Amino acid sequence: MPTPTYTALANVTLGSSASSVTFSSIPATYRDLIFVFSGVVSAGGGEVVRITFNGDGNSANYSAVFANGDGSTTSSGTNARRFGLMYASRSQTVASFMDYSATDKHKTYLSRTGGASNALEMIAGRWANTAAITSFQVFPDANGFASGSTLSLYGVIS
Repeated sequence: MPTPTYTALANVTLGSSASSVTFSSIPATYRDLIFVFSGVVSAGGGEVVRITFNGDGNSANYSAVFANGDGSTTSSGTNARRFGLMYASRSQTVASFMDYSATDKHKTYLSRTGGASNALEMIAGRWANTAAITSFQVFPDANGFASGSTLSLYGVIS
């Protein structure tokens, strides 16, 4: 099996706070996409960061399951009608979007987040659409991303 090659597609370092970040014109030439977030969600309290694909704001098209823990407590559950990417005020998140350019299946992703308080969260999500992903937007439920946060996108060739 060949070794995967990662190609940088976009890198955004925020010079000021932002309510959302959009990656657009994503080429269909890769097998998977890798999204990396390192930074802070403004306001200090933990909040969910959401994602929408191709401008699709219909919450009925999104669902996810999650599990998290901080060394002393754990939780898990489902998140129907809302597509969560991470839950943390300060975090490092890596999300993999599999077969993003395929047009014969719904899109799925796996996200792993490590938070500042030794918290860990894993999310598996689904976008119920067979369109190739050509753009996506990430945004916190409220407030925004703090200045200095970085958001990067990579294409994976195998």
